[in-house]
Amino acid sequence: MADSAPKIAAKERREAASAVDKKAATLVKQILQSKHFIVFTGAGISTSAGIPDFRGPDGNWTLRAQGRPRTKHANTLQAIPTPSHMALVELQNRGILKYLVSQNCDGLHRRSGILPETISELHGNSNRESCYDCDKEYIRGNRRTIRSFDSIAHLTDTDFRAVSTYEKGDHDHRTTRKCARCGGALYDTIINFGESLPAKAMELAQKNAEIADLCLVLGSSLTVTPANSIPEIVGEAKGAKLAICNLQETPIDNLTDIRVFSEADVLMTKVMEKLNLPIPPFVLRRRLAIKVETQDEDRHRITATGVDTDGTPMSFLQSVRLEGSRRVARAEPFVILVRESLQPGSQLKLDLEFMSHYDEPNLELVHEYNGEEEALYILEFNVENGEWTIAKQESLADATESLTVVG
Repeated sequence: MADSAPKIAAKERREAASAVDKKAATLVKQILQSKHFIVFTGAGISTSAGIPDFRGPDGNWTLRAQGRPRTKHANTLQAIPTPSHMALVELQNRGILKYLVSQNCDGLHRRSGILPETISELHGNSNRESCYDCDKEYIRGNRRTIRSFDSIAHLTDTDFRAVSTYEKGDHDHRTTRKCARCGGALYDTIINFGESLPAKAMELAQKNAEIADLCLVLGSSLTVTPANSIPEIVGEAKGAKLAICNLQETPIDNLTDIRVFSEADVLMTKVMEKLNLPIPPFVLRRRLAIKVETQDEDRHRITATGVDTDGTPMSFLQSVRLEGSRRVARAEPFVILVRESLQPGSQLKLDLEFMSHYDEPNLELVHEYNGEEEALYILEFNVENGEWTIAKQESLADATESLTVVG
């Protein structure tokens, strides 16, 4: 993987709106005719979210080559997925987009709603860590804490991203946390320079490229190996078509059927309009599993756990409080002990405090006790109006089958 760029960035081009519109129409025809449509994304898809690219005029590697400081960028944990991110979610949910391959490690694809089984994050995800012993994965975020100094409360962000401190070098990926399932050490999933890409992710990317009849590249210079080999596979395949949308030229422009010089959002907005499909707004979706275990007639154990669509543990809670209880659960797993008799129909009112990536307010969740059970709640936070909505799934199995999107 190249970690450098020339001092003078490659020239950026922007085609006229009429030209982009015409090419979008051609691309839409190809999408409708395709049987296995895949997309390959690079840093350019996230620039409108405030996250800089690498080799543009103000890209991180370009600035480093010039001896200038990096561009200030948005916190990736608070960045809003772009229209392009959300358009891909809609195409996925409608069965049009079959697979997504990404070079980005900002986590926006997964947060926008792309399912874990339909994406290869070739360069990792700064919000995901894994256990090498049992292959369990965990999705993390920032934990917002209140620290008190001289009787003054200070709100701070404790780094809870799944990224190692690299105390023993660039290849020391330990995050200092342990696996909740087997106790093994957890490691971040970031691919540093000189390291091999994750074998499984690369294998799935290659397999999908080999059967793809259409590949769309969004916001990538296609200069980073070996990830750039994925769209090249499609471009060289007989009968398959390759479309590239990027402001700068790429090494495989000669393999394209459609070459668009524009921002990803400009093209994808036109594509969705011509497909007569909406670009859904970003809604933060959380899945919370509540389990009640009876230990004795008047002793019960309540466990609250954040989970992803595939059952992978997901960290998004700061604390959980049960109405009527003095104790507050502040560490995962969030466990509250109830020392009283619970009758079927009893209401357990839980006050949920979130890590507040998007300034989410606390939420009261009322769980109705009906004997020992495990229930799943879908929590949706509207970033624009600041409101929560709650929906309950009958079982974890039903939720896995019916739910298609998670933030």
